[in-house]
Amino acid sequence: MNYIKLILNLVVFPGFLFTAAAGMVASFIDRKVTARVHWRVGPPLLQPLYDFIKYLGKETIVPKGASRLMFLASPVAGISAVTVVSTIVMGTLLAPAESFVGDFIVVVYLLTIPSMCVIIGGFASRNPLASLGANREMKMILAYELPFLLSLFVPVIKTGSIKIGEIAQAQASTGSLSGWLALIVAVLCMQAKLGLVPFDAAEAEQEIIAGPYIEYSGTPYAIFRLTRQMLLFVLPMFLSVMFMPPRGIIDGILKYVVLLVVIVLIRNTNPRLKIDQVIKFFWRIPAVIAAAAVILALNGM
Repeated sequence: MNYIKLILNLVVFPGFLFTAAAGMVASFIDRKVTARVHWRVGPPLLQPLYDFIKYLGKETIVPKGASRLMFLASPVAGISAVTVVSTIVMGTLLAPAESFVGDFIVVVYLLTIPSMCVIIGGFASRNPLASLGANREMKMILAYELPFLLSLFVPVIKTGSIKIGEIAQAQASTGSLSGWLALIVAVLCMQAKLGLVPFDAAEAEQEIIAGPYIEYSGTPYAIFRLTRQMLLFVLPMFLSVMFMPPRGIIDGILKYVVLLVVIVLIRNTNPRLKIDQVIKFFWRIPAVIAAAAVILALNGM
C-alpha cells in the first residue's frame, strides 16, 4: 500500500500531473502579463497545453554525430528531478511533520539537475551554438549557485534544522534582517535558475538562436519546455516555504503569486546581461549580500 501511495504522490499529486498543470498556469500568467506590458492581447489560458501537445506531435530528430543516449536522456532526467522536488516540497507544505531528515539537502541537490541536463544535452548534440549555450549555462551555475546556497543557509542557521518541515514551522511567525536579505538574493538566483531575463544568456535567441535547445525537437523539446514551466511553480513555492511559510492554502497562493509577479516584473523591466556581466553581478553583489546575511544569522539578527 505504501508503494502505491508513493507512486500516486509522484505521478498524480503533488507530483508530476499537479506540478505540470500548475506550471502551465504559471506560464500562462507570465506570458499574459508580458503581453499586456507589450500592449498585446496575449495567449488563451490553455495555450501552454496546446504548445505541449503540438511539440509531442512533431518528429524527434537526433543530430548526426550526437550522443543519442545522452541527448534523449537529458530532458527525462531533468523533469524527473523537478517532479521529485515538487513532491517533497508540496508534501512538506501539506504535512510538515512528515518531512524526513535531510530533505533540504536533497531538494537543493535535485534543483541543480535540470540545469546540468541542459548542459549535457547541449554538448551531446555536437552543435557549435548548442555547445556555446551549454558553456554559458555552466558559467551561470558557477555564478549563482554559491549565493543561492548561502541564502538558503540562513533559515537553516536560524532554525538549526535541515528538515524543511521544521524550518517552515520554526519560521511561521518570525522575520529578521538576515532572512529578508537572503530572500532577495534567493529571488535573484531563482531568476537565473529559470533562465529568464536578464539572466537568459545561455539561450539568448538574438545571439545563439535557442542555445542548448537548438537541435531539440518533438517530445524531448516538449519535455524541456515543460520542465521550465514546472520550475516556474516549484522554485517560488520552495522559497516561499523556506523564507515565508504559508499559514493556509489562501496565504500560500497569495505568497506564491507575489513571487511570480516579482519574476515577471524583473523579466519585463531589465535588458539581457552578457555572460561576463552575469558572472560579475552574482559574485560582486548577491554573493556579498548572502555572506552578510549568513553572518547576521549567526549573530541572531
